[in-house]
Amino acid sequence: MNALFTISTARLLSEALANFRSFSSTSMGKLVENSIRQKLETALKPVHLEILNESHMHNVPQGSESHFKVVVVSDEFTGMPLIKRHRLVNATLKDELQSSVHALSIEAKTPEQWNPAHTTESSPSCMGGFGK
Repeated sequence: MNALFTISTARLLSEALANFRSFSSTSMGKLVENSIRQKLETALKPVHLEILNESHMHNVPQGSESHFKVVVVSDEFTGMPLIKRHRLVNATLKDELQSSVHALSIEAKTPEQWNPAHTTESSPSCMGGFGK
């Protein structure tokens, strides 16, 4: 009976772990990305928005949300110098930048500057820090 109990317990634990992994990789796995999306959509009402999680290109645990690239096309940027556009995006994402986001690459354009055929390229691979 002990062996049967152990096998049943192991099977239940295995199923529970599989369910947790499935849940965490979908619902919880994009908390920071979803927060970034919601805040940028609310503040800037973009006509185009891309959010790329580039954390996998760095020396961080699998599933991390620490390195992002955003492409934001918004009328809000009209007449605004590039540095002010970046400051506006950074201010919008202040909480994320002070907590979980280590790096943020920004492309901020007006609709007139945006080419819909544009392909967003990934950032260069991480060199391991300190120029290694």
